[in-house]
Amino acid sequence: MTDSSTRRTVLATGAAAALAAGCSKYGSGNDSSGSSSVKASGGQELAKTSDIPVGGGKILKAQKIVVTQPTKDEFKAFSAICTHQGCTVSAVANGTINCPCHGSRFHIADGTVAGGPAPKALPAEQITVEGNSIHLA
Repeated sequence: MTDSSTRRTVLATGAAAALAAGCSKYGSGNDSSGSSSVKASGGQELAKTSDIPVGGGKILKAQKIVVTQPTKDEFKAFSAICTHQGCTVSAVANGTINCPCHGSRFHIADGTVAGGPAPKALPAEQITVEGNSIHLA
């Protein structure tokens, strides 16, 4: 065996190991902070109605859902994953749900694209409101 073939073997093995380690970070069901990012299950309480401002919303990062209240006592929920490149939205302000990665914005009333490169609306999530609790349907 020559020195160059040994070197290639070491480099190839190291590159494969690095690639596997990087991929496992994203396929484990954990977000980049290491906390669980498992999607909420049906019936689970997402928030209290008092936690969701009228004309605004709240991002539930662990459940990957954003809950909005476009008008008083009207609650909506959408996926918190941007339809452009899969980033998690980061803010709800001025009537839109905003993605930090490339500037996509979505209307809080129906999740449709308000601006940016996103190609389609945020998918709606089914919720129920029972008393002052918002639950995933």
